[in-house]
Amino acid sequence: MTAMEALRNAAGEQGLFRGLVECSQDAILIKTLDGQVTFWNAAAQRLYGYRAQEVVGRHIGLLIPPDLKDEEADLLERIGRGERIEHYETRRATSDGRVLDVDVSLWPIRTRQGVVNAACSLTRDIGERKRSEARIDELAVVVESSQDAILIKTLDGQVTFWNAAAQRLYGYRAQEVVGRHIGLLIPPDLKDEEADLLERIGRGERIEHYETRRTTSDGRALDVDVTLWPIRNRNGVITGACSTMRDITERKKAERELAELYAQQRHIALALRLMGASEQIPGARAATRYLPSTQGQGVGGDWLDLIDLGAGRVGVIIGDVMGRGLDAAVVMGQLRSAARALALAGTPPCELIQTLDTFTRGLPEQFVTCTYLEADPALGEVTACSAGHLPVWLAAPDGTVSALPVPTGIPLGVGGVPHQQVRLPLRAGTTLALYTDGLVETPHSDIDAQLDLLTATLREVFATTPDLEDAADRVLHTMLRGSATYADDVTLLLVGFPAAPLDTTTAELAGRPSSVPEGRHFLRRTLRWWGLTALADTALLLVSELLTNAVRHASGPLALRVWYSARELGVEVSDGSTPRPRARLADNAEENGRGLMLVEALADAWGTRPGPTGKTVWFTLLTAAAQTAGTPPRDPARLSG
Repeated sequence: MTAMEALRNAAGEQGLFRGLVECSQDAILIKTLDGQVTFWNAAAQRLYGYRAQEVVGRHIGLLIPPDLKDEEADLLERIGRGERIEHYETRRATSDGRVLDVDVSLWPIRTRQGVVNAACSLTRDIGERKRSEARIDELAVVVESSQDAILIKTLDGQVTFWNAAAQRLYGYRAQEVVGRHIGLLIPPDLKDEEADLLERIGRGERIEHYETRRTTSDGRALDVDVTLWPIRNRNGVITGACSTMRDITERKKAERELAELYAQQRHIALALRLMGASEQIPGARAATRYLPSTQGQGVGGDWLDLIDLGAGRVGVIIGDVMGRGLDAAVVMGQLRSAARALALAGTPPCELIQTLDTFTRGLPEQFVTCTYLEADPALGEVTACSAGHLPVWLAAPDGTVSALPVPTGIPLGVGGVPHQQVRLPLRAGTTLALYTDGLVETPHSDIDAQLDLLTATLREVFATTPDLEDAADRVLHTMLRGSATYADDVTLLLVGFPAAPLDTTTAELAGRPSSVPEGRHFLRRTLRWWGLTALADTALLLVSELLTNAVRHASGPLALRVWYSARELGVEVSDGSTPRPRARLADNAEENGRGLMLVEALADAWGTRPGPTGKTVWFTLLTAAAQTAGTPPRDPARLSG
């Protein structure tokens, strides 16, 4: 090879070297041992912002932050001794004043004689990596200082990370758990649950606030709240799960205690028979619903009751004590018991409400709404009185729905204003709807709009179903719109009076002794034409006692009213006196005082009640075994004996 060829080859090798250096993604520069820059590639320009002509011939200190000047001199000294420096991490300044974190590798450049006279430097920006490391360090501090237990496990359940809070929670040190299966913490009855959780994580699912149980190193069982999410590698493949756990043992204990308290309150309310109608009333059909509030203290002050007043009459009462909790339930129980006792004593609706008003003023919860109705299907009328309660809706047999025109009155416990009662017609086939405010009052609805909705709902329901249980469910579904939470108790009572007595008749009698046999004769003829002669002996004996008492102790004319249904025969004697008789034990020397004891012994039921101008004494006898077939004439009083 000639000298000219060798020169051309050398020039070609240098061109190839320069091309490779210029294409490098890393900043490459060459500097003398005294720091003068002699070479600067394109990547160095991109990294530092200086063009080659701005740097070549100048000192490398141009790129060195002031606090690292001594560091650069030390590096050049080490290069001068022939040392190679790999991946030295330091900082460098750019043309616009920014400071970069960089990874620097330096190696010595030698002359043909082997003398080191310069250094080649390869520099890479590691700012993003340093920031990531800083974030990781910060995250590690957060994880270690977290109050929640944090662990990482593979998809087959092997624990790979365990923080300090996990040690505090479970009692195991990291070296005792890492590398072992998570089953170490799982109670035996939950092994399948853990496998299911890992399977869900493997599908990429995130699991939030899963409540379960875990076991500590000393064998205690903890209630824990677990959140798990998948961990992915750089390729997006799920390789494990990160889990945070919080001890909720005390919270779960408090929840159980609170649930037990609510259960006790509910049990007390049920024991007081506050949740629904107490009995099925002959001649009336009823459907009741009670939904306790799901907020606050649960059981509230709602109550309702159906009362068999005898002689085919039915008492219906609904009320609402302001407030919730055991106090309201106890007050409710007191009022319900008082109302039932007053109703069974024959107290008229207005007098009953006034008595409850006086009674309420001595109770801790002094704001109560209430409505009491006394229905008499035999007479075809209902007497009602309201103390500030919501209107009662009447669904008539023809499908119309309207409010029962009862004066609203003021709530119980307020006092100072008398209540009013009204007597209204009650047709066979009528259904009454009574309810408390929880059914119609919502935070976001107008009460009038809700009452209109209730009216429309009742109209639609009773047009399509005769079944009261189905009707009650449909009313709740519409009014509550499928809600599972209730800010207040919800109480609903539907009571229907499907049929009037099969027949009824009345005789007007004078207040003299001859009225006793006259009344017996009227009753005998009536029973004969109704086909109830099997009851004649008992009925005639008892009516004689009632008429005799009325003649002796009352004034004015008497009314003897007789009616019968598929279930019973009813006999009533009304007079113009107000004192109501009562059964008593008579002394051996007394001639009187035994009549009502006889009524007590022979009648299936008997009682007294006040009327507009006097009182009524009544008794009933069951007819199921005595009734015979036949259609009675409409006016047995016209028939001869």
